[in-house]
Amino acid sequence: MNVFTPEIDRKPSREEAEQALAVLRQWAGKAQDEEIVDLDPAVHALVPDGNGVAYPALDRDYDGDFTVDAAYKAGLPDLQNGPSSLIRGAKRAIQHVGISNFRLPIRYHSRDNGDLTLETSVTGSVSLDADKKGINMSRIMRSFYKHSEATFSFEVIEKALEDYKTDLESFDARINMRLSFPVRVDSLRSGLSGFQYYDIALELVEMNGVRRKIMHLDYVYSSTCPCSLELSEHARRTRGQLATPHSQRSVARISVELKGDDCLWFEDLIDMCRAAVPTETQVMVKREDEQAFAELNAANPIFVEDAARLFAEQLLQDDRIGDFRVVASHQESLHSHDAVSVLTEGDLFHSESLDPKLFSTLFHVG
Repeated sequence: MNVFTPEIDRKPSREEAEQALAVLRQWAGKAQDEEIVDLDPAVHALVPDGNGVAYPALDRDYDGDFTVDAAYKAGLPDLQNGPSSLIRGAKRAIQHVGISNFRLPIRYHSRDNGDLTLETSVTGSVSLDADKKGINMSRIMRSFYKHSEATFSFEVIEKALEDYKTDLESFDARINMRLSFPVRVDSLRSGLSGFQYYDIALELVEMNGVRRKIMHLDYVYSSTCPCSLELSEHARRTRGQLATPHSQRSVARISVELKGDDCLWFEDLIDMCRAAVPTETQVMVKREDEQAFAELNAANPIFVEDAARLFAEQLLQDDRIGDFRVVASHQESLHSHDAVSVLTEGDLFHSESLDPKLFSTLFHVG
């Protein structure tokens, strides 16, 4: 009896290997990743789009007990701090790079109501040299958190800026904090009161070793057109025709540089706006208040040019204010467009170019 054994040790030919590879690729092209891994993770390196890298059999269970030691942390990749050879695009310095709308509760002093804790949106950025790949964004947040428990002052924000400027090895840095500040406001005649909320932003900028402190305020008011008022009165007087002048909700964004050691309270800047343009929109209104507001508007008709100059007149009188900018928008009820004006004092806010969407950001929905 003859027994035939297979040629176990025979080396397959190249043609046989090519045929086997073709069959394997045909199967793998229609198989799921799980099926391929179950057969052999290395198959991924042999199939189209495998990029020549074997697909590892990864653990799909989260390891909640894993801890990071110093050696493991030191071995983590950090592309943002990589060499300049990793830079993509033009090797140019970047003036602003950082984070925007990082939110946390901040405690503020107020002039009239003690301390208030308010949700605050923080934007922090630094300059980046042309030969640096990038920055670690989380360092900005960590630096800010070091000081977030302290009641806000520009001294506190300066410490945060110093920390992340040092951490990120940058020359220029800036922090911007946005908040909604509540103030209880009395009605004109009824004796009611309610909270008016003011959009405020605080900004600290350091460039070329010079620090500047800036406060921004959006003030919302009613503007009655002087021309429309006179035309309405003319129709009443000459023809006995009832007519009403057009008025509209309007917004002024006041930006001021803070100078000296005396505090400019949020309420101080709000009071200046009210002194300039007293027709602030109302919170609580009964019939007698609505009538009073109509009378107040008639006593203070203003074009958008008037508004900018009236705000400027108040700001120029305060020694705590250096450079400033007034951006006013009267959101017309007569026209399909708005009337706008920009008035600047000093070099800080002067610009040859305007953000194309600047005026659309002054729209307040109430």
